[in-house]
Amino acid sequence: MSTLTILRAGPLVTVQDLGRPGQLIHGISASGALDRSAYRLAGALAGKAAGAALEFTSAGLGLRYSGTDCTAGFAGGQFGLTLNGEPRQWPLALNLTDGDVIDITTGPWGNYGYIRFEKQIDCAPVMGSRSTNAVVGLGGYEGRALRAGDELALVPLDGSSVPETIHTVSGQHQLSDPIRVTWSVHADLFPETARSSFISTQFQITARMDRMGVRLKDAAGVFTDANILSLVSDSIVPGDIQILGDGTPIVLLRDHQPTGGYPRIATVISADLDRFAQIRSGRMVRFQPVTVEAAQAALKGTL
Repeated sequence: MSTLTILRAGPLVTVQDLGRPGQLIHGISASGALDRSAYRLAGALAGKAAGAALEFTSAGLGLRYSGTDCTAGFAGGQFGLTLNGEPRQWPLALNLTDGDVIDITTGPWGNYGYIRFEKQIDCAPVMGSRSTNAVVGLGGYEGRALRAGDELALVPLDGSSVPETIHTVSGQHQLSDPIRVTWSVHADLFPETARSSFISTQFQITARMDRMGVRLKDAAGVFTDANILSLVSDSIVPGDIQILGDGTPIVLLRDHQPTGGYPRIATVISADLDRFAQIRSGRMVRFQPVTVEAAQAALKGTL
């Protein structure tokens, strides 16, 4: 058996896979990797098959590997990485040997990165997934973010693991492109002037972000006069753009609450949600409406 010892952990280092879709009927969001294309790329770099990932944020992490030789893939954003003090390029695959020390530090862009191994992180699946939802203490390693001193065992993959394939991945050159959205269930409740301003205005990504969602700064006051303070709660999906009671827009991510009573003007399409999650605070973002058919076609191009 091999082990990973966490030497340094930035905020929100968690175990993630592709999540537990289909559980909203039980009041449980899917969770899973915030940048699925980067998650898959890390798996492809790891080799023939790979287990769940360590997802880390822009502050990075440090870890020590112990055990028999193992290939690991590293992807997501653009980070600095050293192996036993020696700098390496990013993204990359590494053949880890007993005692190797990896240190990952902030790079020029991106909020989330992934490490996957040709072994499985030994934490029990919950509802078919090892993904962590630290908000409710579900899954992953003790239902929480990892911290320095934690030790995780790596065990052989079972026969159900298959090689990863990847066609596209979020890139720095794409971060300034518009984020595509479809109009959401409550769009018609907003006046035409607000809808028009929503697609013609740039919003700023704020530092108030986590795996539940990202708050936007509405400097132009697009929603200052919104008088739709609350609605009957109904189901939410990742990418929904909620307008809070004070007019603040928030883009909901994969650990979103299962239901919400604030109006949702639009929903980020699945093909662009990875890219949105990687945009750092302080950057500007604008939204571009597309049809459901266009959103479906874009998603097919990423699978």
